[in-house]
Amino acid sequence: MGDKTLKDIAETMRDIDFVMLQTKTDGGQIAARPMSNNRDVEYDGDSWFFLFEESRTFQDVERDPKVGLSAQTGKGLLGKPPTFIAIEGQAQIIRDKAAFKEHWTDDMDRWAKDGPDTPGLAMIKVHAELVHYWDGDDEGEIRV
Repeated sequence: MGDKTLKDIAETMRDIDFVMLQTKTDGGQIAARPMSNNRDVEYDGDSWFFLFEESRTFQDVERDPKVGLSAQTGKGLLGKPPTFIAIEGQAQIIRDKAAFKEHWTDDMDRWAKDGPDTPGLAMIKVHAELVHYWDGDDEGEIRV
């Protein structure tokens, strides 16, 4: 079984811009969509994502905060397979503009023309509870 730590996973996630966020819809289906983590991943297992309050993603998370994240590195080193990461966690909706500013990157200006002050902007923090990883030679899981 693997020997990676949560810090190792956070470092790998920092090198991945887009992840797939899975939520449960009001009809009980699983919905997945790409989300940029802006390489904003903390060592304690938190990932941060901006979204708009009118989005289906926001509505899904508000109704059921249990979410999944999945990610993959581009290529492995020396011909090895890429690293795959699957995370189960709880999402928390954040509407605090001070938190927006803390996690803001200029890349977000593309979607939010008024920056952190854009009307209807929100953020979710996904706190990992269980992390699964596979990197060709090593696989394991980490309970957070």
